[in-house]
Amino acid sequence: MYLNKNTFHFSIIIIFQSLQDTYKTIAFASEEILFKEKNSKFFGYAFPVTNEEEIKNHLEQLKKQHYSAVHNCYAFQIGTETIQYRANDDGEPNNTAGTPIYGQIQSFGLTNILVVVVRYFGGVKLGVGGLITAYRTAAQMALEASEIIEKTINVTYSITFDYKNMNKVMRVIKEKNIEIETQKMDLGCEIIISTRKKNAENVFEIFNSMFEINIKKVE
Repeated sequence: MYLNKNTFHFSIIIIFQSLQDTYKTIAFASEEILFKEKNSKFFGYAFPVTNEEEIKNHLEQLKKQHYSAVHNCYAFQIGTETIQYRANDDGEPNNTAGTPIYGQIQSFGLTNILVVVVRYFGGVKLGVGGLITAYRTAAQMALEASEIIEKTINVTYSITFDYKNMNKVMRVIKEKNIEIETQKMDLGCEIIISTRKKNAENVFEIFNSMFEINIKKVE
């Protein structure tokens, strides 16, 4: 995980128990936005991410791009059912940067996202309230400049069977509008399928009850 000399404020994993099978994220990286407050410049960015390695790469790239910036503050949230999030003030007073940035991620109801606000100090101190407002505003502007989309939470299964059972397997896949991710067709066949979470139990039961068909969840 990417860490700098400054400590982060929180890192918590939450397990959601709901049956919801959709989530909101952004389609692609936002355009750079600029918010100015008392000569300080706040550059805001939002990135779609799914893992910590992607987060690390974006942070390192921004540090190179803004090598003379005073602070590179950020917050992220990744995951759909198991949620991990973190906020980092990068040297600003505690909870004046990372927390308000994360607050905007929550306000927009997003996950699998990284929001970074890079500050160039303008010589005038903003105070705690001013910092919170500035970082919150820059994060909000970055998210408003992003295309927000809704995605489904999917469950992936591996189905194995003999070639003679191909027709009945494909019939179910077609009837249930199941997505095929990969397939290997030989005397022994394997198809990797993906289906929405709300349909997953039903799909499993259908294949599990079929003679000479084996199905297991892919983690």
